[in-house]
Amino acid sequence: MTAVEAIAELFAGPGARDYLGEAVTIGVHMRQAGALAEAAGAAAPLVAAALLHDIGHLRNAADSKHGDAGARWLSQWFGEAVTEPVRLHVAAKRYLCATEPRYFGLLSQESVRTLALQGGPMTDRQAAAFEALPFARGAVAVRRWDDEAKDPAATPPAFAHFEPLLAGLVSS
Repeated sequence: MTAVEAIAELFAGPGARDYLGEAVTIGVHMRQAGALAEAAGAAAPLVAAALLHDIGHLRNAADSKHGDAGARWLSQWFGEAVTEPVRLHVAAKRYLCATEPRYFGLLSQESVRTLALQGGPMTDRQAAAFEALPFARGAVAVRRWDDEAKDPAATPPAFAHFEPLLAGLVSS
């Protein structure tokens, strides 16, 4: 089974389930995030990271560990330009809560609940360390698309739309 086939299976199976109390399924949420990244003109690896940011949830990882688990699983096929924003998107939420006073008010009820499980807003020291990471900016972009990608009225492209992009990023 190819990388794209394995990922497609997750979108078709677990991706059809409810998304932690949000108004869309987890697969729709992830496809919306990928479409938002694409519409923003993001580079292919960042579009893939936005699309795949919650893959750890599809593989039944605990909420506080889903970024790490997803990145670890994806690393068998993709490089750090894809996997690091996936790994860091939870930290990016904590970072934004610490550094942008209005950001917390933009979070959905479920994101507020999971923020507490994920360690809450970062301290100043943690935020400075996060900013120094090579993929921090990409993770923050993925986080913003993640937050926007919960619209029950939006219809994102089917997973098949993203297959060529993913196939082009698979490491040989």
